[in-house]
Amino acid sequence: MEQNRRNFLKMTGLAGMGVLSGALGVAGATPIKRGQHFNMCGYAAPKIPHLRIGFIGVGSRGSRAVQRIKIIQGVEITGICDIDADSARSIADTLKGSRHQPKIYSGSAHAWKDMCASQDIDLIYICTPWEWHVPMSVFAMQQEKHVGVEVPAATTVEGCWELVETSEKQRKHCMMLENTCYDAFELLTLHMARDGYFGEIIHGEGAYIHQLNLFKDPTKVYQPGDLWRLDENAKRNGNLYPTHGIGPICQIMNINRGDQMDYLTSMSTNDFSIQDMAKERAAGNDYFKPYANKTFRGNMNTSIIRTKKGKTIMVQHDVSSPRPYSRIHLISGTKGIAMKYPEPGRIATGHDWLSPAEIAALEQRYTPEIVKRIGETAKKTKDHGGMDFLMDWRLIDCLRNGLPLDQDVYDAALWSSIGPLSEWSVANRSNSIAIPDFTSGSWKENKPINLTLDGGGTTGIDIR
Repeated sequence: MEQNRRNFLKMTGLAGMGVLSGALGVAGATPIKRGQHFNMCGYAAPKIPHLRIGFIGVGSRGSRAVQRIKIIQGVEITGICDIDADSARSIADTLKGSRHQPKIYSGSAHAWKDMCASQDIDLIYICTPWEWHVPMSVFAMQQEKHVGVEVPAATTVEGCWELVETSEKQRKHCMMLENTCYDAFELLTLHMARDGYFGEIIHGEGAYIHQLNLFKDPTKVYQPGDLWRLDENAKRNGNLYPTHGIGPICQIMNINRGDQMDYLTSMSTNDFSIQDMAKERAAGNDYFKPYANKTFRGNMNTSIIRTKKGKTIMVQHDVSSPRPYSRIHLISGTKGIAMKYPEPGRIATGHDWLSPAEIAALEQRYTPEIVKRIGETAKKTKDHGGMDFLMDWRLIDCLRNGLPLDQDVYDAALWSSIGPLSEWSVANRSNSIAIPDFTSGSWKENKPINLTLDGGGTTGIDIR
């Protein structure tokens, strides 16, 4: 099977893009069928009442995750790994005097392997640059660990398949840490959709529109790899960060669980600002000179997806234009519509938006139990309004109680695959490309997620 797949890649000349045969909509190409080893959708792994966690990468994202998770009961942080020994020690020092006494793993680029192989860890939590997500996740699952990995879970379709096949073979969860699925308005609209408020959902929109400082401090001397996100924008042209916008939409539209993506088409503008900024930075800092003549991705990418059942999703990406933050989050059904950005979120069942009082009544009726239970505590963590904490708490509560996860490896693979597939479409005059079915057909029987506290909700919090 693997040899056939690699031969097909060579034949089509697309191996370098990481686009697997199962994804191709190219003339003359026949997708290779893949059998499912084990269906991870709805899988409830054995309970782990005392959950031991090891962190790989404790920079800004990883360090915040440590601070959130340390107050969740039933958890012990037993490992901290970072290539920078000072960073690892600094984070470990913040845990002194608590029940968490983690071992530090550092000193080499592969110290993470030692931590993954440790017998006193159940869950590996990965917050590293994107290129490390797949190899770390795969190795951790091979060492019999569950995995939580930052977004995107993979940057190639081949990497997405590696995650799926490893998770199925090992029967270990691989959850992409898509925090936007736990934002209050997204959860509200999910529960409203489950109750049929919007009727049949026919269209959704999501985005990551957020002006990032790709060049950081223009006076600093950087080391190779320090500006990895700038490097990503210099070597790839497509939607590099699709999961924040598309994740909540997919859950509402039951993608992988009753419907499936079919194909996409993608288009990017030219770059009208990043190279100009590179030249400006290069004039004052020699480190940036290699970037001055690079070709960068377009400012705005727009990708359109059609599902097997004839529904559509639009997802956009722009991190270089001076625009306010937006994930759009729009869902349109036969009976109503909801849209979050600009804030506050709005809902309509006709020509006019509902009044604030009417919205408040809907919130009272449809706010899910998880938000009512720990929403206020989550807000105190000050990480994206509390959605990061809700995500962490929910992941831990499911693992401790032996419940299926809200996001499985098929979601991680499918949502992440939009990145490389959009690259292919952009490079081919926006021709459409087939989207792989990472569930191998099980989407037809998989049940929608049941984001309630049924069977769980037992995990306490050390209120700070």
